[in-house]
Amino acid sequence: MTEKGSNLFEFTIDHEAASARLDVFLAAQEELDLSRAQAQKLIQNGSVTINGKEPAKAGQKLKEGDRVQVLLPEAREYQLSPETIPLSIVYEDKDLLVVDKPAGMVVHPAPGHYSGTLVNALLHHCGEELTGIGGVLRPGIVHRLDKDTSGLLVVAKTEQSHRHLVAQMKSRQVNRTYLALVKGNLAVASGVVDAPIGRHPVQRKRMAVIGSGKEAVTHFRVLEAFPGYTLLEVRLHTGRTHQIRVHLAHIGHPVVGDPVYGRGRDNLGLERQALHAAQLSFTHPATGQGLTFVSPLPPDIRAALTKLRTGSE
Repeated sequence: MTEKGSNLFEFTIDHEAASARLDVFLAAQEELDLSRAQAQKLIQNGSVTINGKEPAKAGQKLKEGDRVQVLLPEAREYQLSPETIPLSIVYEDKDLLVVDKPAGMVVHPAPGHYSGTLVNALLHHCGEELTGIGGVLRPGIVHRLDKDTSGLLVVAKTEQSHRHLVAQMKSRQVNRTYLALVKGNLAVASGVVDAPIGRHPVQRKRMAVIGSGKEAVTHFRVLEAFPGYTLLEVRLHTGRTHQIRVHLAHIGHPVVGDPVYGRGRDNLGLERQALHAAQLSFTHPATGQGLTFVSPLPPDIRAALTKLRTGSE
């Protein structure tokens, strides 16, 4: 994939993607973040070409070597609207705030998610002071959590704070600890997964442990074991997309409820992956003070643990 501009993407079809329907292929590209219906609408609007020719058709079968160009709409980028969405703010001052994000909330706008995001809520809460900090679509955002991962993240309220916090992230001075309920029982009480992560070569919405990927290191420790399940404390050394979910699945213990990297069904009642960002530590960018925040497990994961502890699964 080549990003030709802020909203123009080009894909060269490889052997693995050959013979796929155009709309199915586009919906599988994480960079575009489109549903199949949204992909079909772009195709119908003439925003997708194959080898420079249009109109393309949604059901058109791709061939190896085809060049697919996708032009995403520009206007929406500059129409972020404040929305009155409740936020659980655990800390706030003039430089930053720490939010306890619920599962189901997308962090920042992207194609298909221009409303109802954490950024929309932050724009309402913070007003104009947040506008443009760190970028147009991600004002104030220093790091992300997956839509269905709950827990803590820090948001910068000034450009200086954003630069400082991003630098801390890059130098691995921000400590992030997660709680994950996984399938199976581990043979060790603690360990490290050191395996590079990159885009899955076939299923483009997935990440995978792959030799050509980027360095990824995850530390884990068993907190509690149940028949067929384990509660882990997980610490990130690096911060790759879906890192915890990919690494735990890689060692044979996928996160319970993970629709992408998990396997099979369970009777714990979870409608999302059982992954929670439970603790966040960093240095305040203005005062230099070390800050640590803790978020308790949300009700759905607590309920799943109660079932396991009482044997009522």
